Amino acid sequence: MRLCEIAVVGLGLMGSAALHSLSRRGADVIGFDPLDLGGPRGSSHGSCRVYRRFNFESKAYTDLSDEAFKGWRMLESATGRTVLLPSQVLEAGPPRSKLVAESRAAAALKGGGTGPTTGAEANAAFPAFRLPTDWDVVVQESGGILLAEAALRAFREGLEDRIVRATARIRPTAAGIRISTPREDILAEKVIVAAGPWIGGLIPGLARHLKITRQTIGWFAPAQPDAVRYGEFPVFILEAARGLVYGFPDFEGRGVKAAQHDHGPVVGADAWGPPPSDDELELVGTTLAELLPGAAGCIVDRDVCLYTNTLAADLRGDKGEEFIIDRLPDDSRIIVASPCSGHGAKFATAIGAMVADMALDPKVTAPEAFRLDRYSQFASGLRGSGE
Repeated sequence: MRLCEIAVVGLGLMGSAALHSLSRRGADVIGFDPLDLGGPRGSSHGSCRVYRRFNFESKAYTDLSDEAFKGWRMLESATGRTVLLPSQVLEAGPPRSKLVAESRAAAALKGGGTGPTTGAEANAAFPAFRLPTDWDVVVQESGGILLAEAALRAFREGLEDRIVRATARIRPTAAGIRISTPREDILAEKVIVAAGPWIGGLIPGLARHLKITRQTIGWFAPAQPDAVRYGEFPVFILEAARGLVYGFPDFEGRGVKAAQHDHGPVVGADAWGPPPSDDELELVGTTLAELLPGAAGCIVDRDVCLYTNTLAADLRGDKGEEFIIDRLPDDSRIIVASPCSGHGAKFATAIGAMVADMALDPKVTAPEAFRLDRYSQFASGLRGSGE
């Protein structure tokens, strides 16, 4: 049986970032993932994700964003690959929008947030928009477009011989964590489990605290191509009447990518098909036509993403939709990394380094907001005992 110091199960952005971080520090690490890079499944598949420095979801995310930004630039420097395209990020909503207020507050802490502050100003600055003139607006100059597939390739560069392309199961034993694949078993001293929507099937008791939803994405042929091209048009997040819609400038020549951020129907971990229907993308198309007519048009491409969100915690003030990053309380050799809630991708370099630190140093702990002991089921475990 092969031996290794640390195994990483699941090589999306989080797992690949951890693999990269551990390898750079000289750890004996092996990664496991059955999916082909660039394939249509997995929480990190596809070309792009939004990078926001200032985040309305949590005050804790701004420092994490800054750490992640440093990590993305270090990854680019180390590999020569471009993984983060600078872009303004415009967030807008009705007067007294909580989303805009929280982003403004996060920006104020770091001295950021410039540009249009009302719908009228946004319409003048970006002709593709037609926002209500009294809407609240905040623009982040330090945002960007995270090139997800390019980042995965950068993380894995030079590590092909450390990746096992197979489904893996884990089983704790007295001698170590046994990683079983259809072809072989490998014994690891520790394991990081970063398996996206499949994580609930690998960690006993975790599935009951998770909700997986089907999220549909469309690319729209823009009515005003010049007005929505990269460099002239921002990433956007709109708190529309029928839901939260986000999207990207046409930086690939495929059209404007846009999707609804509100949770879709609850599904299983393997529910990647069929492609989105016109009905599923109707809300997004209608929102573009109403508020962003320059980006509206026929659907030219479609995709499905899965969000894996936590449910509300029962021991602390946690309403759900938060990350789980922690050691298992009753077996500290197993580290859970589940920041796959639809707003975690931008933090991958920071979180990958965090879980690598945890695997290498038993004294390192994750932020309290991400820990498992916010759930009573896990709070009773013997934290840090490793037994």
